[in-house]
Amino acid sequence: MSDNESATSSSAATVTTEEPKLPETKRWADVADEEDAEAEQERAKASSSDINIDSLAIDEYKLDNSLTEPDDSRIEAVTSGDTPYTSAKRFEDLELSPELLKGLYIEMKFEKPSKIQTISLPMILTPPHKNLIAQAHNGSGKTTCFVLGMLSRVDPKIMAPQALCICPTRELAIQNMEVLLKMGKFTGITSELAIPSDPSNYIPIQKRPPITAQVIIGTPGTISKWMQARKLGMSQMKILVFDEADHMLAESGFRDDSVKIMKAIVKGNSKCQVLLFSATFDDAVRAFVSKIVQEIFVRDYNQMFVKKEELSLESVKQYKVHCPDELSKITVIKDQILELGEKVGQTIIFVKTKQNASMLHKSLVQMGYEVTTIQGALQQDERDRIIKEFKDGLTHVLISTDLLARGFDQQQVNLVVNFDLPVKYERNTRPSEPDYEVYLHRVGRAGRFGRKGAVFNLICDDNDDMIMDKIERYFRAQIAEVSPWNSKDEFQVALANAGLL
Repeated sequence: MSDNESATSSSAATVTTEEPKLPETKRWADVADEEDAEAEQERAKASSSDINIDSLAIDEYKLDNSLTEPDDSRIEAVTSGDTPYTSAKRFEDLELSPELLKGLYIEMKFEKPSKIQTISLPMILTPPHKNLIAQAHNGSGKTTCFVLGMLSRVDPKIMAPQALCICPTRELAIQNMEVLLKMGKFTGITSELAIPSDPSNYIPIQKRPPITAQVIIGTPGTISKWMQARKLGMSQMKILVFDEADHMLAESGFRDDSVKIMKAIVKGNSKCQVLLFSATFDDAVRAFVSKIVQEIFVRDYNQMFVKKEELSLESVKQYKVHCPDELSKITVIKDQILELGEKVGQTIIFVKTKQNASMLHKSLVQMGYEVTTIQGALQQDERDRIIKEFKDGLTHVLISTDLLARGFDQQQVNLVVNFDLPVKYERNTRPSEPDYEVYLHRVGRAGRFGRKGAVFNLICDDNDDMIMDKIERYFRAQIAEVSPWNSKDEFQVALANAGLL
């Protein structure tokens, strides 16, 4: 499957490249420092001998109490072979370079590894660098695992692609690049984005020089084009990452492109390590992923999975709201959810089609609400602007199709509204089978990294009731009902129970 791309863009960890530029604003993990340019340049030039690791030591109380993760987060790790793995309670346990530790503590503001990082990072970083298929809760720190894995494997002396991360959307690729730029700020490692860019910045692939950046993050269509044009070499590739791997390798996703890329990399370097990360792996995709990794890379791999009934985030309270019709859904959003939601943070409202997104946006704007809408049909620069405004806190309510259901990380999002429940579509039939993976990913947009959050599922007919019932049974969860018509206090109580008021 193509991601409808026609051009390229780039950036670098300490070497600046353009086209298109990443938004030049502070993000959720940005440092509040306002140092002048000269001081910033001097800090970026610091060598390992200038870095006093002892000064990065953190308070033991914070070490034990800073992260709020689900208490019942039970991760099952299955290792192959006899390589011993010791869990990493501190980042220092991983034998990382001083430059990477500085990036983790100073730029990322981390204090200790999360649970998934404690288990997975030793499996990623310990020689002989086995492949890993990893599943974990949304917002639990998966991105840090594979970004740190990529940065750790790069040899700064080799000016050639050594790490490749493939993402399903340009928004997720840009977000992952932002994390890499911060984490790798002091390493000197170069990086480049491989995503569709504004047609006004189009450069024919044949006219651009071969890629020399050491880390590439992008979408499968652009990466495939670079490879076909022989602009992206594979001979030095040490690590390949698939973010949202279940979608990347699903029949309805980017399976063909993903498999071609894997085969090309193995042909160039048979020892390349592959990491596949996602919050969800249904049985069919999990079986295919295990099979294809074994067949292409012809060696053992480690696994890390979470039971499906434990995937729904404990820190996010889920509710269902019965509405007589579609118009009533809008009324509930206006009178109840948004009125209270303004007090607790940002809100994402998920819809099933771009038509529903436009309809809901028009209705809420007419009612006086400042809302923005994002969906795949928008121009790329418009999508970037909308994401930038939302991440900068200039807008508080974002209507989205499932374009942002996966991987989008904005820690100020405390409310998610499912205006339309996620369903799997089949020809000539009314959708009645829930898309469990998409539901979980939507829920995961709230409550990032253990923070509190709430999800309201709007239901207006028997088919919605049946879908909601299947979701509850699949995740073995009871989702409380909130009545919008009995009392205006019910939503306030629901938000209070979610820890938001």
